[in-house]
Amino acid sequence: MQEQYQLSPIGHVQSCFAEKFAIPRQPALAPAAQGRIILLPPYNQAQALAGLEKVSHIWVIFVFHQALNQQHRLQVRPPRLGGNQRIGVFASRASHRPNSIGQSVVRLDAITADGQLLISGLDLLDGTPVLDIKPYIPFVDTVPGAYNHIAEQPPPLTQVDWTPQAKAQAQQHAQRLAQPLLELIEQCLAQNPKPAYQQPDSTRHYGVCFYDINVTWHYPSADRIYVLSVEQNNSISH
Repeated sequence: MQEQYQLSPIGHVQSCFAEKFAIPRQPALAPAAQGRIILLPPYNQAQALAGLEKVSHIWVIFVFHQALNQQHRLQVRPPRLGGNQRIGVFASRASHRPNSIGQSVVRLDAITADGQLLISGLDLLDGTPVLDIKPYIPFVDTVPGAYNHIAEQPPPLTQVDWTPQAKAQAQQHAQRLAQPLLELIEQCLAQNPKPAYQQPDSTRHYGVCFYDINVTWHYPSADRIYVLSVEQNNSISH
């Protein structure tokens, strides 16, 4: 008889990523990506967090909440393989999982007085439900001789250039938000977020929302991104 389990979130993520598009495909690829974990009572109390101040990184166990209603698949097409080659779901970190559960290692920058965890290097969508938090233990979690022949090296970076107007806009909004917005945009776009199977078209504009900022760019060539505008989206409050 198959047993059923019920899991309840202990909190949620407040993230710089307002939408899924352009989120780095793995944690730590964009160190400027900052956010926080808002813990629910009673887990925001000092007793639950005692000792965590001695930890630099944490495992965040979470729910792919925007994939809950999507069809779960036995095979997926990871961007690393060009978006066309299929592999088994358990050989990937795709969001289309049997139970829509994910895990990420993020940097723990600080713990606030009211029990919020300030984190960076995250790859988590704003509003992501958190199921559990565990300390990263270097001598256990870093395995000598480990390999993954599907993803042996970080993906190559795409050059990111700016129009003077877009860079000035980004600097202005970075000051308003008190966040490293330019670095965030460059680090995320350098991962080349367009669908892997899609060929760059210099006439096509792409856009994404970080915080309350709409960023627009295009590909003047296959290996280059040109940021066109960085404008506030007044319909989003963060």
